[in-house]
Amino acid sequence: MSTDAFVAPPTVEVRVPPRSWRSEVRAVKIVWRRELIRFQKDRMRIVTSLVQPLLFLFVLGSGLQQLSAASTDGVDLKTFIYPGVLCISVMFTGMFSAASIVWDREFGFLREMMVAPVRRSSIVVGKVFGGATVASLQGLILLALAWAVDVPYSLGLVLGVFALQLLLAFSITAFGVMIAARITQIQSFMGVMQMIVTPMFFISGALFPSGDLPGWLAVLNRLDPITYAVTPMRTLVFANLDLSAEASQTLNPPITWFGWEVPIALQVFMIFALGMAMLGIAIAEFNAGD
Repeated sequence: MSTDAFVAPPTVEVRVPPRSWRSEVRAVKIVWRRELIRFQKDRMRIVTSLVQPLLFLFVLGSGLQQLSAASTDGVDLKTFIYPGVLCISVMFTGMFSAASIVWDREFGFLREMMVAPVRRSSIVVGKVFGGATVASLQGLILLALAWAVDVPYSLGLVLGVFALQLLLAFSITAFGVMIAARITQIQSFMGVMQMIVTPMFFISGALFPSGDLPGWLAVLNRLDPITYAVTPMRTLVFANLDLSAEASQTLNPPITWFGWEVPIALQVFMIFALGMAMLGIAIAEFNAGD
């Protein structure tokens, strides 16, 4: 038997680097990149997220064309609902991206992220930026189908639509992350999403003109934040079409508050402001969590 004294293994010193703005930016970038990698590898998700917008655009648009031809001033129904479909393509993708937080919580990965030596706000911002990027990339696929609904391409159209989609994707993903911060089961999150997001889409006027609505529906339409994304999107698309002033007024009436016409710039700013507000709430919820 050896009489040598037991030699303890050498102690390895672990040093946690101090927090800095560089470490926070790196954390945001890592979480953002993780969302892109997950989206890239999940091809079935890419396909399935396109099903609903394509059903609205080609099945509903083609099926109701004869019924609605007299009320659209000769504009094809698919062309009319195309701006709404551009919005829905990023809405649901953004919400599904936010659902990854619930998955991470169920499998324990979120807890590992929370104990990392970075601010929780950096994790939330990375999640929101990642989901917004994924949703915007998904929206580009629908933008590429403009030719199928007789919408001519132009540089202004492509850049304007992509910018609006990116802004809407940011706000919707921030909204989804805010909801996911307190939900522990994916089934509950999907139920909440269907209960809130789907009515918001239909009330927004994506599938019908927002003028001359019944009183109760007009109030809901003005309270719906998606309305202020659909109307600028439709204005941008219709600017590329050869429409009469009467048809444009009928199909894309301006949004008014007590008779005052809301400028398009203010509508776009409202989407941005709501997104920032919901991002702030999401950060506060994560900081207050376990």
